Amino acid sequence: MTKPPGKKNASGRGQRDLRVKVKSARGRKLSSTRWLERQLNDPYVKRARDEGYRGRAAFKILEIDEKFRFLVPGARVVDLGCAPGGWLQVAVERVNALGEKKGTKVGTVLGVDLQEVEPVAGAEAYQLDFMEDDADEKVKEWLGGKADVVMSDMAAASSGHKQTDHLRIIALCETAAYFAFDVLEEGGTFVAKVLAGGAEGDLQKLLKQKFTKVVNIKPPASRSDSSEKFVVATGFRG
Repeated sequence: MTKPPGKKNASGRGQRDLRVKVKSARGRKLSSTRWLERQLNDPYVKRARDEGYRGRAAFKILEIDEKFRFLVPGARVVDLGCAPGGWLQVAVERVNALGEKKGTKVGTVLGVDLQEVEPVAGAEAYQLDFMEDDADEKVKEWLGGKADVVMSDMAAASSGHKQTDHLRIIALCETAAYFAFDVLEEGGTFVAKVLAGGAEGDLQKLLKQKFTKVVNIKPPASRSDSSEKFVVATGFRG
């Protein structure tokens, strides 16, 4: 089971929290200094580097999957807004896309993003706007059928205005949900980033109509000072 990074040394005894302090430098904004200090002291950042993941976000989907178990061997997975590729890496491992687990079904992992993504072994990444009219048909063609999982860690560009940003990410999640309705196999799973209280109002109602179970969660890898949550909708009704 994936566990949050611990705070014990090799002997199992607790150790002092030795934080790295970053001094302000001329020409660097205070916000940049704070971000750098947070990165240097974030155990998930270190763990991602040690384990070869492209970012700490990989642990969010790992922890979500530990709870809901939708990235199973043989599954066909679509990752919307897949850059930089951390979620693709996790999906490749879990669905056995490289066929490394002998005697186990081999899955398929496909990512789409507006920008070009550095290749991930075992996954196919396409430069595509999933909001295009024929994007769902292209994805099904590339997959060779429908998907078992559609997942998204996308966030709209920040405006600096909390309410505006919330509306933008909910709209993005809604669009991703409608895309999922078009490409998901019956019984499939939809996972997407939302904010604050999770999927709200019309979106929550819509997902409950389309799926047998809808849950809003905040995985341990999601920073405590972040307002992000994830909606996990399982058992697509078709």
